[in-house]
Amino acid sequence: MANNWTRKQLIIVFNLYCKIPFSKTVKTYPEVIKTAKLIGRTPSAVAFKLGNFGSFDEELKKRGISGLPNTSKLDKLVWDEFNSDWEELSFQSELLIAELENKPIEETVEIDLTNLPIGKERERLVKVRVNQSFFRSTILTSYASKCCITGLNIPELLVASHIKPWKDDSENRTNPQNGLCLNSLHDKAFDRGFITVTTDYKVKTSKYFDEFNSQVNKEFFTKYEGFVITLPEKFLPKKEFLEYHYEVVFKK
Repeated sequence: MANNWTRKQLIIVFNLYCKIPFSKTVKTYPEVIKTAKLIGRTPSAVAFKLGNFGSFDEELKKRGISGLPNTSKLDKLVWDEFNSDWEELSFQSELLIAELENKPIEETVEIDLTNLPIGKERERLVKVRVNQSFFRSTILTSYASKCCITGLNIPELLVASHIKPWKDDSENRTNPQNGLCLNSLHDKAFDRGFITVTTDYKVKTSKYFDEFNSQVNKEFFTKYEGFVITLPEKFLPKKEFLEYHYEVVFKK
């Protein structure tokens, strides 16, 4: 094959960049080896491209991690494409992977097809489910599979929670900067506006809890007032999304 990378190959590698910790972007990591085999590249080449993507990541730079130099124009183009249209590129990357694995896209997220409608509505629902799976994988990876408030680390009890609600912003449903990793209880409280996270990444609890003053409420919620959340390795929450949640969703 030609030495030049293709856009499709880079889209698949960026999908991997989102789903594994940056410390694992090495040629010996199983997911790197798997992706390399899938796209017909060497593990070393895939690891290098992951490092190239890391060089564009401002959050890594703030932590003193610079990524790898010698990026190409196509690397930057794919980076910018994802960051300008997460909804479409997330799905496109999953579709490309499914095609190379010779399986229907529905199988990638184990969708039950029994009661799905046919036609365009079916396609829409499949895309939603696939993108939800991508979003969850990316968020849990970015937060090391730990609730950013409590530190709980049981994956089955963790939720990739949207900061700006799903129903309020169709363009940022898959944007990892619109996500927090929360345990299921705090996800529900966040979704209902009983807690929020300020633009300086501190937990704020609603005065609503004053009506139910109890030790249990204190233990689960109010004791976290002013607590600085654990920040993600990648994809720091955007302040505009946090501001929206505070202004629109939070029960002041």
